[in-house]
Amino acid sequence: MRRLGDAELEIMQAVWAAGEAVSASYVRQKLIGRRDWTLPAVLTALNRLVEKGFLTRDKRGRGNWYRPLVSESDYKAAEGRGIIDRLYGSSFTGMVAALYDRRAIGPDDLEELRRYLDSLEDS
Repeated sequence: MRRLGDAELEIMQAVWAAGEAVSASYVRQKLIGRRDWTLPAVLTALNRLVEKGFLTRDKRGRGNWYRPLVSESDYKAAEGRGIIDRLYGSSFTGMVAALYDRRAIGPDDLEELRRYLDSLEDS
């Protein structure tokens, strides 16, 4: 799966959060405060996401409506795996150790991870 740039990811997050087909105007409104884009810039970005296979575009009247072709959970899983592979030699333990050693995560985070892993074993 291709990676999204920061701006593309923000657009996809707006689309995913909507849970239904959205217009370019809707996306632009959701980006206000994070990115103040013009409507033509949003349209260009949405069209790029269609070309990359992340969105589909449906013509409705005079406007286009956009729906995700890639789910948020699928994208996050692929991106997370890619980070672990690229930066930590495919070692999840190596990633956690590096984050803990640099104090990017703390004991509370590790406890949360332990509880999560325990819940997987109980399932």
